[in-house]
Amino acid sequence: MECMPTPTYDFDGTTVLVTGGSSGIGRAIARRFGDAGATVLNADLREAPKDVDAETPTHLAIREAGGEAEYVETDVSQPADLTTAVEAAREFGGVDVMVNNAAVIENRSLDEWTPEAFDRLFDVNVRGTFFGTQAAATDMRDREADGCIINTASISGRFAQPNLAPYEATKAAIRMLTRSTALELAADGIRANAIVPGKIATEFLEGLTEDQRRAVAQEDTVKPVPLARAGTPADIAGAALFLACDDAGYVTGELLHVDGGYQVV
Repeated sequence: MECMPTPTYDFDGTTVLVTGGSSGIGRAIARRFGDAGATVLNADLREAPKDVDAETPTHLAIREAGGEAEYVETDVSQPADLTTAVEAAREFGGVDVMVNNAAVIENRSLDEWTPEAFDRLFDVNVRGTFFGTQAAATDMRDREADGCIINTASISGRFAQPNLAPYEATKAAIRMLTRSTALELAADGIRANAIVPGKIATEFLEGLTEDQRRAVAQEDTVKPVPLARAGTPADIAGAALFLACDDAGYVTGELLHVDGGYQVV
């Protein structure tokens, strides 16, 4: 079958802040925005990528490709760090697109979860998304800018799997955070949407068991994926650029599933 043409995006003059942009989905999103002309800030706890096929830090890879990018060391569980990252974007005009992507995952049976492990997931996944949204929205409002916020949710926020209860609860929370903030920010011309990835083959799965990682990579899932393959970070990056572009200017509060049809089976 002949491939469909790839859309061309122009984000020249746009500043994009991506949390968790050093590896996996975040790296793919950051680099795709960089290729489209945006100035990209990678707000991550670590600068070096974890992807097995990547050695160059995200911001340096964007620069090598002719783009403009910076790295800001950021612990998204700390609201002050998120505020600092947003303030760093002021050097480039302020945040136009905020991508709350940073997340952690752990695989434990019900009786193995500790309060500390539970809190870590909510601190990074939920607290990070909420206060990232707050910091970016404050900047956008101060500048009276029609900004865009994109959160990374997951099909795990809708479909249960063994040993992932707290993680799935965080992703369910992001779904409602997205819808609630979209409603609240609409009057300011700020849009908020979430991408809902399906089974994505990425280093983010380091928190899962070897068998679970292999299942994703080999598309050997209990529930079939209609498109018969695991997704890639590039699949998610394309969705992020669409949600940030003018063609999606009337889209807010949306949960965009990028899951190969997993949710319809």
